[in-house]
Amino acid sequence: MDKINVNEKFELFSETWTPKIIAESNGQLVKIAKGVGELLWHKHENEDELFLVFKGQLTLQLRTGNIVLNPGEMFVVPKGTDHCPLATPDTHFMMVEPSSTAHTGEFKNEVTIEFEEQEWI
Repeated sequence: MDKINVNEKFELFSETWTPKIIAESNGQLVKIAKGVGELLWHKHENEDELFLVFKGQLTLQLRTGNIVLNPGEMFVVPKGTDHCPLATPDTHFMMVEPSSTAHTGEFKNEVTIEFEEQEWI
């Protein structure tokens, strides 16, 4: 077992909105991603999704209002909640979610990453 340096892992990729798996614990995947601009409105019917920001600013747009996350802040989007991530340029964040969680929920577009396409780094 080796420790994981999250900052070093962020240096390994430049793509945005393409989560990379860095660990697994009790069926939960620990993923990191970079974001810029808006992803798309979606929801996960059966899974909560935890977001933790390392760099930049991530706004989780919800139908009930926006949650603005700065470095060191986190929020859990409850299952079944419509949300649309919006990131300032060069935002780095982590997600913790069950391995069953689809990238963009039931919605798919050109940025959607299928489960078998998810990359471990």
